[in-house]
Amino acid sequence: MRTRVAFGIGLATLVFLLVQLGALALVPTFYDAGYQTVEDPTDPTNSLVYIGAILVATAVMLAAFKYDFDWAVRALVVVTSGMLSWYVFSVFLPGLVAVGAALVVAGALVAYPEWYVIDTAGVLMGAGAAALFGISFGLLPAVVLLTVLAVYDAISVYGTEHMLDLAEGVMDLNIPVVLVIPTTLSYSLLDDDFADANDVHEDDADAAAATPAGDSVESAAGTGGDDEPAAAADGDAAPDEDGVRDAFFIGLGDAVMPTVMVASAAFFLPKTLAPSLGVPGLPALTLPALTAMLGTFAGLFALLALVLKGRAHAGLPLLNGGTIGGYLIGATLSGVPVLTALGL
Repeated sequence: MRTRVAFGIGLATLVFLLVQLGALALVPTFYDAGYQTVEDPTDPTNSLVYIGAILVATAVMLAAFKYDFDWAVRALVVVTSGMLSWYVFSVFLPGLVAVGAALVVAGALVAYPEWYVIDTAGVLMGAGAAALFGISFGLLPAVVLLTVLAVYDAISVYGTEHMLDLAEGVMDLNIPVVLVIPTTLSYSLLDDDFADANDVHEDDADAAAATPAGDSVESAAGTGGDDEPAAAADGDAAPDEDGVRDAFFIGLGDAVMPTVMVASAAFFLPKTLAPSLGVPGLPALTLPALTAMLGTFAGLFALLALVLKGRAHAGLPLLNGGTIGGYLIGATLSGVPVLTALGL
């Protein structure tokens, strides 16, 4: 049991680490390639516009699930994964080769969406999206974005619970809006029927009444950005004889949003105050960016400790809170004034 739990935690940590390292590696090349998406990255209203877009996209997706347009959601996510993969590949590969590699990613999601295919696409999407937002959201907009999304995530999971409804809608689509974290290599997402997916937002008493004796509901944390679900039920009907689920699920937005702060810290803090640490392949890595990463993992481990108990939890309050706290600690250690670190 401990080995399987450790395997799941280790895999989740690796996926988050790859997203963050990938984003840091992409930050300078994305900027040089002209991928910054706003004219004034220091304007905090950019964050509010993006949050509004999330609300609209969430409402559209919920409506799509209600009126049986699941195929449209799946198609949109597959196309988006191809586009973000192209952004990533385009800075390292020649034009047609980059296009071909992006088409391979999208094609794999259509032809064989096993968990490792989805997680690979998720890492590419997450690193690309975080790098794009990181160079487009200055320090203050990034802090505003993460703070508001953390509050929204908590409300949408523990209050309105509409993110749980969104999670139920995407579970059987096999698309990289969630990261699939198996606890055993024998797990197959394609063989999972998600029989308990509709139980993700029930409380313990309701879940006990709704499931057969000996069964329980396992769920994982969720979103805060890019419309990833805030919670997702384990697709297996019950734990195995060890009491450990075969897989748990974490919204891709939980990896992307904290990484936006990491990338923003690496890109926007003056290099005279926070110089590069000189890590080969990661010229953008500074002490505040590094401590922001450490804060993310502190939040991730706390989140996983809750998730492994079998309840759905909002991911971004812990993840974003840890990232912002870690960033401010690193900025202070670097001698950066607090107002400067906050972009004020």
